[in-house]
Amino acid sequence: MAQHVESYGTDPGDATRARFVGGADQRLSADQVTGFVTEALAGADLDNKRVCLVVPDGTRTCPLPLIMKAAYGALHGRAKELTVVIALGTHQGMSEESLGRHLGYPPGGSADAYPDLRILNHESWDPATFATLGTIGAARLYELTGGLMNDISVPIRINRNVAEADVAIVIGPVFPHEVVGFSGGNKYFFPGVSGQELIDLSHWVGALITSAEMIGTKGVTPVRALVNEAATLIPAKRLALCMVVESGSDTLHAAAFGTPEDAWAACAAVSAETHVRYLDRPVERVLSIMPTKYEDIWTAAKGFYKLEPIVADGGEVIIYAPHITTVSVMHPDIVEIGYHNRDYFLKQWDRFSSRPWGDLAHSTHLRGQGTYDEATGEHNRVRVTLATGIPELLVRQVNLNYLDPAKINIAEYEADPDTFVEPHAGEVLYRLR
Repeated sequence: MAQHVESYGTDPGDATRARFVGGADQRLSADQVTGFVTEALAGADLDNKRVCLVVPDGTRTCPLPLIMKAAYGALHGRAKELTVVIALGTHQGMSEESLGRHLGYPPGGSADAYPDLRILNHESWDPATFATLGTIGAARLYELTGGLMNDISVPIRINRNVAEADVAIVIGPVFPHEVVGFSGGNKYFFPGVSGQELIDLSHWVGALITSAEMIGTKGVTPVRALVNEAATLIPAKRLALCMVVESGSDTLHAAAFGTPEDAWAACAAVSAETHVRYLDRPVERVLSIMPTKYEDIWTAAKGFYKLEPIVADGGEVIIYAPHITTVSVMHPDIVEIGYHNRDYFLKQWDRFSSRPWGDLAHSTHLRGQGTYDEATGEHNRVRVTLATGIPELLVRQVNLNYLDPAKINIAEYEADPDTFVEPHAGEVLYRLR
């Protein structure tokens, strides 16, 4: 199994080629951020071009209203057309009220705040959303994934607003990521606004390596190599404004502008310093308190895999999110599949190969490391407990433990020397030294 591969695939990007501001020990003011965005875009060849901005959805922390106002000010009147596409991947669409909060305007007031700007959800559920760019063939796929994928090819589809633009600009943060190593850059194209085929394939490749091996891995992992390869098929010129956000706030440590490869490389290096924290010894229990921006377990699984590395064998991760009442809005199959480790699926592949591979990958992300044997069944390294608004019967049906959220006393957990409490789970990765 490939592990911590930093030399796979395409050029990871050269951080020294990106325009850069900030650093791991810095906190940028709003004026510094606005000035950087304005100058970066002013220096780009965008006059009379159709420009598509690809931005994160509400599950990613960043000062998007500030960034958007600066970007719009630098582009309006220069660009022939200006479009924003929300990189939902397979997440549910954002409502008008949510879009307003997200982008910085009162509900229904986008035309006043951003005249001539089109704002669109990436509608992954609508086939008309996509343009087909080509195919990554079996031989190249085998090469990119280090032999994990064999004898299959994958069609590359992307939101047609990106494909039909002259320039596509990613605007988004970089964090440790369970599928690709560090998020950001070309990942906003694939899977952010891509077709289901590459989403499923890339997520399953990450699951084969395992989230525990993949998350926080520097350099070009096999999944990053796959994403970068797909991005070369986009006909538009690609640029990126990447950023590193102080977890739990809207303050930036750093920002970079350039090609998606270069800007991502610059910010991934800073994220590795700011978003990865270390403990000296394992803990028996973690209480992951999930912010309300995570609306289902599909997105709130970050509260597990970013903290599981510090849990002792046989320990427990409790996901505390009373506001969550559903397993997955967009992926109902996961209720049938349940949550299991990678080997559970691999050793019963005839049963599961026809299921959406992205769903299988998500299942492993929340269940963590473990083994499966036909005679003795599934054995998982740690226990996963949901203290949410999801009914107990359903929680146990999907192979997780249940705890009544009303019985959670955070102060008692904080006082327990065997428990680690993370009050803003989902962004910072914890590891043992």
